[in-house]
Amino acid sequence: MARYLLLKHYRGAPTPEGFVPMDGWTPEEFDDHVQYMRDFAEKLRETGEFVGEQALAPEGRWVRFDGEGRPPVTDGPFAETKDLIAGYMVIDVDSEERAYELAAELSAAPGKDGRPIHEWLEVRPCLEATLPADA
Repeated sequence: MARYLLLKHYRGAPTPEGFVPMDGWTPEEFDDHVQYMRDFAEKLRETGEFVGEQALAPEGRWVRFDGEGRPPVTDGPFAETKDLIAGYMVIDVDSEERAYELAAELSAAPGKDGRPIHEWLEVRPCLEATLPADA
């Protein structure tokens, strides 16, 4: 089994044809979209492929160590991932192909008028760190 991160982006990928942003959806369409993702996660729990998920708020800050006794630097000249990353899901699957299959299924979540949004998802393998045997 290998873990993969499925990243949902606010923007950055090609815009699917007919795409309508969430602020153009009805409350019912939004609820249907969220329910699809909940059902998808439940299906993965049942198959043992689900590790975790989390939607992310758009607010956030960059923080780094800037030397002893010096304040951290926040919101520096960096890519604003808080504007890019909408949420994520971690899966544990048998193959890269399975990770792609699940990402494609998640991409079919409904949007405006119940149509699949054809959302692009970034699929990234998780690195597995190994500890020395005597640790």
